[in-house]
Amino acid sequence: MSEARTAAPPRKFNFDSDFEGANPKLAPPYNRLYTSEEAEALVARARAEGDAAAMQRIEAQTARALAEIAEVARATLPTLAAAAHHHREGAAELALACARQIADAACELFPQAPLQAALAALAREVEATPKLTLRAPPALLERLRAAFAETAEAIGYPGQIVARADAGLAPGAFAFDWGDGAATFDPAAAAARVAEALEGALAAEGLHAEALPSPNSAHEDRHG
Repeated sequence: MSEARTAAPPRKFNFDSDFEGANPKLAPPYNRLYTSEEAEALVARARAEGDAAAMQRIEAQTARALAEIAEVARATLPTLAAAAHHHREGAAELALACARQIADAACELFPQAPLQAALAALAREVEATPKLTLRAPPALLERLRAAFAETAEAIGYPGQIVARADAGLAPGAFAFDWGDGAATFDPAAAAARVAEALEGALAAEGLHAEALPSPNSAHEDRHG
Protein backbone atom coordinates (compact mmCIF):
# COMPACT_ATOMS: atom_id res chain seq x y z
CA MET A 1 0.00 0.00 0.00
CA SER A 2 1.54 3.29 -1.04
CA GLU A 3 1.88 6.20 1.42
CA ALA A 4 -0.35 9.17 0.79
CA ARG A 5 1.51 12.32 -0.03
CA THR A 6 0.68 15.40 2.00
CA ALA A 7 -0.02 18.33 -0.28
CA ALA A 8 1.97 21.50 0.44
CA PRO A 9 -0.09 24.50 1.45
CA PRO A 10 -0.49 27.10 -1.26
CA ARG A 11 1.95 30.06 -1.21
CA LYS A 12 0.54 33.51 -0.86
CA PHE A 13 1.20 36.00 -3.60
CA ASN A 14 3.40 38.76 -2.23
CA PHE A 15 4.14 40.73 -5.36
CA ASP A 16 7.77 39.55 -5.64
CA SER A 17 9.68 40.12 -8.82
CA ASP A 18 11.08 36.59 -8.81
CA PHE A 19 8.72 33.64 -8.54
CA GLU A 20 11.26 30.90 -8.99
CA GLY A 21 13.63 30.91 -6.02
CA ALA A 22 13.01 31.09 -2.29
CA ASN A 23 14.76 34.49 -2.00
CA PRO A 24 13.55 37.21 -4.30
CA LYS A 25 16.05 39.33 -6.18
CA LEU A 26 16.04 43.00 -5.22
CA ALA A 27 16.32 45.75 -7.72
CA PRO A 28 19.81 47.25 -8.03
CA PRO A 29 20.37 50.42 -5.95
CA TYR A 30 20.08 53.80 -7.58
CA ASN A 31 23.45 55.50 -8.23
CA ARG A 32 23.31 59.26 -8.61
CA LEU A 33 25.78 60.92 -10.90
CA TYR A 34 27.26 64.30 -9.79
CA THR A 35 28.38 67.05 -12.08
CA SER A 36 31.90 68.38 -11.76
CA GLU A 37 30.61 71.56 -10.13
CA GLU A 38 28.67 69.59 -7.53
CA ALA A 39 31.68 67.39 -6.83
CA GLU A 40 33.92 70.42 -6.36
CA ALA A 41 31.37 71.99 -4.04
CA LEU A 42 31.21 68.81 -1.94
CA VAL A 43 35.01 68.66 -1.74
CA ALA A 44 35.21 72.32 -0.74
CA ARG A 45 32.56 71.86 1.95
CA ALA A 46 34.32 68.77 3.32
CA ARG A 47 37.63 70.64 3.35
CA ALA A 48 36.09 73.61 5.15
CA GLU A 49 34.49 71.37 7.75
CA GLY A 50 37.81 69.60 8.29
CA ASP A 51 39.66 72.91 8.64
CA ALA A 52 37.08 74.19 11.12
CA ALA A 53 37.34 71.03 13.20
CA ALA A 54 41.14 71.22 13.16
CA MET A 55 41.06 74.89 14.22
CA GLN A 56 38.74 74.06 17.11
CA ARG A 57 41.14 71.38 18.31
CA ILE A 58 44.10 73.74 17.99
CA GLU A 59 42.31 76.52 19.87
CA ALA A 60 41.32 74.12 22.64
CA GLN A 61 44.90 72.87 22.95
CA THR A 62 46.21 76.45 22.96
CA ALA A 63 43.76 77.47 25.68
CA ARG A 64 44.82 74.52 27.83
CA ALA A 65 48.51 75.31 27.29
CA LEU A 66 47.99 78.99 28.21
CA ALA A 67 46.08 78.00 31.33
CA GLU A 68 48.93 75.69 32.37
CA ILE A 69 51.50 78.43 31.73
CA ALA A 70 49.48 80.91 33.78
CA GLU A 71 49.21 78.44 36.65
CA VAL A 72 52.95 77.80 36.61
CA ALA A 73 53.62 81.55 36.49
CA ARG A 74 51.35 82.16 39.49
CA ALA A 75 53.08 79.39 41.40
CA THR A 76 56.53 80.86 40.72
CA LEU A 77 55.67 84.50 41.57
CA PRO A 78 56.53 84.20 45.29
CA THR A 79 59.89 82.64 44.44
CA LEU A 80 60.61 85.32 41.85
CA ALA A 81 59.63 88.07 44.29
CA ALA A 82 61.92 86.62 46.96
CA ALA A 83 64.78 86.32 44.47
CA ALA A 84 64.29 89.90 43.29
CA HIS A 85 64.24 91.16 46.89
CA HIS A 86 67.40 89.21 47.69
CA HIS A 87 69.04 90.68 44.59
CA ARG A 88 68.06 94.21 45.67
CA GLU A 89 69.50 93.58 49.12
CA GLY A 90 72.78 92.36 47.62
CA ALA A 91 72.96 95.32 45.24
CA ALA A 92 72.23 97.76 48.08
CA GLU A 93 74.91 96.21 50.29
CA LEU A 94 77.44 96.40 47.47
CA ALA A 95 76.56 100.03 46.75
CA LEU A 96 76.80 100.87 50.44
CA ALA A 97 80.22 99.23 50.72
CA CYS A 98 81.44 101.20 47.70
CA ALA A 99 80.01 104.41 49.16
CA ARG A 100 81.83 103.80 52.43
CA GLN A 101 85.12 103.36 50.63
CA ILE A 102 84.57 106.54 48.63
CA ALA A 103 83.42 108.49 51.71
CA ASP A 104 86.43 107.35 53.74
CA ALA A 105 88.79 108.41 50.97
CA ALA A 106 87.00 111.76 50.57
CA CYS A 107 87.10 112.46 54.31
CA GLU A 108 90.77 111.63 54.37
CA LEU A 109 91.57 113.93 51.47
CA PHE A 110 89.08 116.71 52.30
CA PRO A 111 88.28 116.55 56.03
CA GLN A 112 87.27 120.21 56.01
CA ALA A 113 84.45 119.75 53.46
CA PRO A 114 81.77 118.46 55.92
CA LEU A 115 82.67 121.22 58.40
CA GLN A 116 82.38 123.95 55.78
CA ALA A 117 79.08 122.55 54.49
CA ALA A 118 77.63 122.37 58.00
CA LEU A 119 78.63 125.94 58.87
CA ALA A 120 77.27 127.28 55.55
CA ALA A 121 73.94 125.48 56.15
CA LEU A 122 73.71 126.99 59.66
CA ALA A 123 74.68 130.52 58.65
CA ARG A 124 71.32 132.01 59.71
CA GLU A 125 71.51 130.19 63.05
CA VAL A 126 74.97 131.44 64.04
CA GLU A 127 75.03 134.95 62.53
CA ALA A 128 74.07 136.63 65.81
CA THR A 129 76.17 134.39 68.05
CA PRO A 130 79.18 136.15 69.61
CA LYS A 131 81.37 133.03 69.73
CA LEU A 132 81.75 129.71 67.85
CA THR A 133 83.63 126.87 69.49
CA LEU A 134 85.18 124.16 67.31
CA ARG A 135 86.36 120.79 68.63
CA ALA A 136 88.39 118.51 66.37
CA PRO A 137 90.90 115.63 66.58
CA PRO A 138 94.39 116.91 67.41
CA ALA A 139 95.80 115.80 64.04
CA LEU A 140 93.22 117.86 62.13
CA LEU A 141 92.78 120.81 64.47
CA GLU A 142 94.79 123.41 62.57
CA ARG A 143 93.46 122.34 59.17
CA LEU A 144 89.86 122.43 60.34
CA ARG A 145 90.32 125.69 62.24
CA ALA A 146 91.59 127.41 59.09
CA ALA A 147 88.72 126.03 56.99
CA PHE A 148 86.24 127.01 59.72
CA ALA A 149 87.53 130.57 59.83
CA GLU A 150 87.49 130.83 56.03
CA THR A 151 83.88 129.70 55.82
CA ALA A 152 82.84 131.98 58.70
CA GLU A 153 84.32 134.93 56.85
CA ALA A 154 82.55 133.85 53.62
CA ILE A 155 79.13 133.83 55.29
CA GLY A 156 79.82 137.14 57.04
CA TYR A 157 80.09 135.86 60.60
CA PRO A 158 81.61 138.62 62.74
CA GLY A 159 82.05 136.75 66.05
CA GLN A 160 84.96 134.98 67.73
CA ILE A 161 86.12 131.49 66.74
CA VAL A 162 87.72 129.22 69.32
CA ALA A 163 89.33 125.93 68.22
CA ARG A 164 90.10 123.16 70.72
CA ALA A 165 91.65 119.71 70.32
CA ASP A 166 89.52 116.75 71.42
CA ALA A 167 91.30 113.39 71.48
CA GLY A 168 88.00 111.61 72.05
CA LEU A 169 86.73 112.41 68.56
CA ALA A 170 87.16 109.82 65.81
CA PRO A 171 89.34 110.65 62.79
CA GLY A 172 87.43 112.97 60.48
CA ALA A 173 84.89 113.90 63.16
CA PHE A 174 84.24 117.39 64.51
CA ALA A 175 81.82 119.32 66.66
CA PHE A 176 81.04 122.99 67.00
CA ASP A 177 78.54 124.89 69.11
CA TRP A 178 77.29 128.44 69.29
CA GLY A 179 75.67 128.57 72.68
CA ASP A 180 72.09 128.12 71.53
CA GLY A 181 72.86 124.95 69.55
CA ALA A 182 75.51 122.52 68.36
CA ALA A 183 76.42 120.47 65.33
CA THR A 184 78.49 117.30 65.22
CA PHE A 185 79.76 114.98 62.53
CA ASP A 186 81.12 111.44 62.87
CA PRO A 187 81.79 109.54 59.62
CA ALA A 188 81.27 106.14 61.25
CA ALA A 189 77.98 107.20 62.86
CA ALA A 190 76.80 108.75 59.60
CA ALA A 191 77.57 105.52 57.72
CA ALA A 192 75.69 103.52 60.36
CA ARG A 193 72.62 105.78 60.01
CA VAL A 194 72.68 105.39 56.23
CA ALA A 195 72.92 101.61 56.54
CA GLU A 196 70.06 101.54 59.05
CA ALA A 197 67.85 103.67 56.81
CA LEU A 198 68.64 101.46 53.82
CA GLU A 199 67.84 98.30 55.75
CA GLY A 200 64.56 99.80 56.91
CA ALA A 201 63.59 100.76 53.37
CA LEU A 202 64.39 97.27 52.07
CA ALA A 203 62.45 95.64 54.90
CA ALA A 204 59.43 97.87 54.26
CA GLU A 205 59.56 97.07 50.56
CA GLY A 206 59.67 93.35 51.30
CA LEU A 207 56.69 93.54 53.67
CA HIS A 208 54.49 95.89 51.68
CA ALA A 209 55.38 95.13 48.06
CA GLU A 210 52.34 95.24 45.81
CA ALA A 211 51.09 91.87 44.63
CA LEU A 212 50.99 91.32 40.90
CA PRO A 213 47.47 91.31 39.42
CA SER A 214 45.95 87.95 38.61
CA PRO A 215 45.25 87.10 34.95
CA ASN A 216 41.49 87.27 35.65
CA SER A 217 41.56 90.80 37.10
CA ALA A 218 41.75 92.49 33.70
CA HIS A 219 38.85 90.33 32.47
CA GLU A 220 36.81 91.24 35.55
CA ASP A 221 37.57 94.94 35.08
CA ARG A 222 36.33 94.83 31.50
CA HIS A 223 33.14 92.99 32.33
CA GLY A 224 32.50 94.18 35.89
